[in-house]
Amino acid sequence: MTTDASASSRPGTWRVPRLWRFLLFLSRFVVPLFCRLRVTGRVPDPRDGAFILAVNHIGTFDPIALTAACARMGVAPRIMATGGLFRAPIVGSVLRRCGHLQVNRGRADVTKALDLAVDAISGGAVVAGYPEGRISLEPGLWPERGRTGIARLSLMTGAPVIPVSQWGSHEVMVWNGFLAMGLRLVSSIWRRPVVRFHFGDPVELSDLSADEPGHAQVATDRIMTAILEGLRPLRADEPGLPRYTDPTRPLTTARAFVPR
Repeated sequence: MTTDASASSRPGTWRVPRLWRFLLFLSRFVVPLFCRLRVTGRVPDPRDGAFILAVNHIGTFDPIALTAACARMGVAPRIMATGGLFRAPIVGSVLRRCGHLQVNRGRADVTKALDLAVDAISGGAVVAGYPEGRISLEPGLWPERGRTGIARLSLMTGAPVIPVSQWGSHEVMVWNGFLAMGLRLVSSIWRRPVVRFHFGDPVELSDLSADEPGHAQVATDRIMTAILEGLRPLRADEPGLPRYTDPTRPLTTARAFVPR
């Protein structure tokens, strides 16, 4: 079995690394220590072809909760993650060994991430990413405007996009400050907030093309709309501001998403 992440990025050769399999398995036992995980919806069978998971981003605990949710759904995605994590000691090595995809936002080589993701899809891997490109700073924690990377990836490869809506992970760990993050995480052991994920139906993008100007933005808006619609039922009792407000998270409406 091929387990080397760099080798498995070649088309047709992707095999889930053993470390990533182990972490997915472990997440099913560790994550419930900090929250009550609820997962609904469905995903395509990965054996029928690669697909893309597009997830809203609401907190620092998101990737850990997503790992457990994906384990429940039986998928092992290659996650598109910020380059800063890859440059961190230990964490960066783990991410690389698991085959995740580095996104160097704000750097000249940021477009390499799309090439890596295309290769991953060509190799039969499921790819997961946060189209907003950052944790939402919208005051109500509703999705912000998406960046076009996930949409471009789908239009270039033909891989369907599965919208994944999540709610509750923002209560597990705060946005900033190592001490504050640690204290909030530890307190989650007895608070155990409910963290919900919903995997929706594929977004309809068949009428769009990667070569047509403006189509990537149209696709992005459809993806964000699908995430938004999936999110509404998850937070039906919090339709405005969330009950818990993270005091370390800055707020701005500059990138608020307005469905068309």
